[in-house]
Amino acid sequence: MRKGIEIEVSAADRARLEAIEADRNSPQKHVWRARIILATADGCGTAAVMRRAGVSKPSVWRWQERFMSEGVDGLLHDKTRPARIPPLPKAVVEGVVMRTLEEAAPDAMTHWTAPAMAATSGLSVSSVQRIWRAHGLRPHQVRSFKLSTDPEFAAKVEDIVGLYVDPPAHAVVLSIDEKIQALDRTQPGLPMKKGRAGTMTHDYKRHGTTTTLFAALNVLDGSVIGRCMQRHRHQEFIRFLNQVERTVPAGKLIHVVLDNYGAHKQTKVRQWLTRHPRWIFHFTPTSCSWLNAVETFFAKLTKRRLKRGVFHSLVALQTAINRFVETHNQEPKPFVWRADPNTIIAAAKRGYQALDSIH
Repeated sequence: MRKGIEIEVSAADRARLEAIEADRNSPQKHVWRARIILATADGCGTAAVMRRAGVSKPSVWRWQERFMSEGVDGLLHDKTRPARIPPLPKAVVEGVVMRTLEEAAPDAMTHWTAPAMAATSGLSVSSVQRIWRAHGLRPHQVRSFKLSTDPEFAAKVEDIVGLYVDPPAHAVVLSIDEKIQALDRTQPGLPMKKGRAGTMTHDYKRHGTTTTLFAALNVLDGSVIGRCMQRHRHQEFIRFLNQVERTVPAGKLIHVVLDNYGAHKQTKVRQWLTRHPRWIFHFTPTSCSWLNAVETFFAKLTKRRLKRGVFHSLVALQTAINRFVETHNQEPKPFVWRADPNTIIAAAKRGYQALDSIH
């Protein structure tokens, strides 16, 4: 044994070391460390310990010393080692961040790339990528947005969200919109296989498979009233309103959330509303279709039935849509609004201020 090394293994420590050595799930580095200590406790010399544990002499000495100072727990973790590459100075990191946020990219590029930033900053590409990753910067990505210019934005948001959260008594709240569908893939898709996702062509052709789905989502129970028509003018919209009028029980007010499409505000539609006083329209702010609850149903319809569908005739397309509506209405779920309108309005105000500062 090395001079100055004195190993005393208690019964509890021996039991723990033997359990580590016998456990097939123990990491191998823990196993041979335990063997070093057990062999040393059995009176073996350094050479014998090396043979028993299958390690070098410096390893034997290192873990004997570690056990003397820290016990069994010291064998189960490695000490922190300094990084192979020293960290970048804080000023360099801040310079890359500020340049990314405030300076235009060189060579008439629209945004910074890691190689361009590396060349400008004198760093490696991987260093630039690490800095961007640590600060949540993604110059290659862009998110689209559009702020509503409606002067009554806040009032309309509060009005519509109020209908969703606290519907009036003895009333039905409907979310109405139209969806135009006209897709047929140029080639049939390939089925999903093990290790390969299902495929479909990137392009499509129309050849007359165009229909418009008028849909009214009942916010209270989640059911949908749907009807397919070939066009989406005010005439078709009025026919759909008449269908809804016949469906909703008499004596109930009908509050309707809908967007600012021209057919919804046409003169004959307003005249229809005059003849049906129980109907009340609530228009979403401009550029705020996300506020219309029926859009969630349209998204589900597109994702689960239409996106991968191939329809060779108008009848096939309408049949698929009507079948989906019927299936949805077998187990409808109430629409639940969770976003705080005050948070939405505050975010919009920040967006307006940011645009004003840019201009």
